[in-house]
Amino acid sequence: MARGLVGSEILRIAADIRALRREGRAICDLTVGDFDPRQFPIPDRLRSGVVSALERGETNYPPSNGVLELRESVRGFYARELGLDYPPECVLIAGGARPLLYGTFRALVDPSERVVYPVPSWNNNHYAHLVGAEGIALPCDAASGFLPRAEDLARALEGARLVCLNSPLNPSGTSFEPGVLRGICEALVAENRARERRGERPAYLLYDQVYWMLQASGHSHVTPPGLVPETARWTILVDGISKAFAATGVRVGWALGPADLIERMSAVLGHVGAWAPRAEQVATAELLDDAEAVREHLASFQEAILARLRRLHRGFTDLRAEGFAVDALEPAGTIYLAARIHPFGRRTAQGSVLATSEDVRRWLLGEAALAIVPFQAFGVDRDEGWFRLSVGAVSEREIEEALPRLGSALRSLRS
Repeated sequence: MARGLVGSEILRIAADIRALRREGRAICDLTVGDFDPRQFPIPDRLRSGVVSALERGETNYPPSNGVLELRESVRGFYARELGLDYPPECVLIAGGARPLLYGTFRALVDPSERVVYPVPSWNNNHYAHLVGAEGIALPCDAASGFLPRAEDLARALEGARLVCLNSPLNPSGTSFEPGVLRGICEALVAENRARERRGERPAYLLYDQVYWMLQASGHSHVTPPGLVPETARWTILVDGISKAFAATGVRVGWALGPADLIERMSAVLGHVGAWAPRAEQVATAELLDDAEAVREHLASFQEAILARLRRLHRGFTDLRAEGFAVDALEPAGTIYLAARIHPFGRRTAQGSVLATSEDVRRWLLGEAALAIVPFQAFGVDRDEGWFRLSVGAVSEREIEEALPRLGSALRSLRS
């Protein structure tokens, strides 16, 4: 299994960037799904809460399912912000959202069982490999915002043990429209009612919503239980502080789901010590309970993220108007812009032909000092020139300086 595990494409790209920086090149790095603390520090309420908890001696093992104060705070936060009502035994805390995604796969999926997920999407193919599952990838296109359509997902449900969805979506930044997600949920309910009649195990829905607080104006977040309450029996919601609070390294995540599944996930993760540090859990509970602090942070944070995304989008719109082979989806949320750069068949100044997304990526890194991630890193096998551009680790000035370099590079190409 370990020999067959494919390494992270994004980490491989990061090695290229480090090599250029060692040569003294200034790179506009739009690859990493992380934050530069100089641009986006964590909330003061969270920072001071961690320090205070450490000073009070909150340094011993936490309960394997999370400190009760945080589980209560998460359920209160979801009731207040999303209208969802979960008891504490349906809440599980871990060291970020990632262990909870893996824990869901490990607790539910036996070898050779089917896991359905859209592509592009983050890491579902790797988690399927880790548990020996049969991964069923659903190719999605720009017309649907790279999200699955209800009818396509309904056709893939037969025999599936787990369906994995992410909204807002990494890598495209797009989110489900209520009608589409409702259709998916209704299909899941119908499938599981039929399975109950046949005495078969149900299909579960893993709903990764770690970016839900980073929605652009005019876009509202929806959840499966909020749209179709019956889906709560089979839905695992995964979330955390990493993205909405720029706290990727603080490592606090949570899952909400059926109590029996949460108990089994807790047992799995407890054996590998995947819990969040106690002081960080205590501080996160205090932050989530402080509705005003959360609102103040998100107001400025969202605006700063969206300003970067909109500037990138405007730059691509201007270049497309000049006739270049580029495009971009309108920013809807997350920290990502989905952009298409496809000057395929054109020659660089050095005489090389740009034939693939990887060719374009390498050319832009060298020619424009612009680092981006092709959708192939998210399971896509079609080579259409789509890329993920992440703004969490760059300033607006860096974006302003990079766009003219992109334009110059495109102008330098010849037939």
